[in-house]
Amino acid sequence: MDESLTATIRGAMPLAAHLGIEAVEGGRATVVLRGAWAAEHCTAAGVLHGGYLMTLADAAAATLAYLNLPSGATTATIEAKTNFLAAVREGAVTARAELVHAGKRTIVVQVDITADDGRLVSRTLQTQAVIGA
Repeated sequence: MDESLTATIRGAMPLAAHLGIEAVEGGRATVVLRGAWAAEHCTAAGVLHGGYLMTLADAAAATLAYLNLPSGATTATIEAKTNFLAAVREGAVTARAELVHAGKRTIVVQVDITADDGRLVSRTLQTQAVIGA
């Protein structure tokens, strides 16, 4: 776990702290975050809630966008599209965010979330606005 990046993410996004999201690694090309199955993160039949997965994907994408911002700028999600591909009923999930495009006005990120067994759980394509650059 990257404790410094985890603290940064949780400080900027208190919901990430509430949900127990942790940073594994982070850089300008890739950010990896982890979340865990817990009963309070589930919907019917003990399935990890799609909203939890989307929050994890959004946190990963926002962190990667933040790491690619010009000095003095900030970012905000302006579009996200997620496909859910598999249910998670136990264990942890890993979100791997990869940079697709870093422009002057937008940053585009793809986030794949996988289960502990390697199954692809979801794929998100997200656009972040570059604000104040």
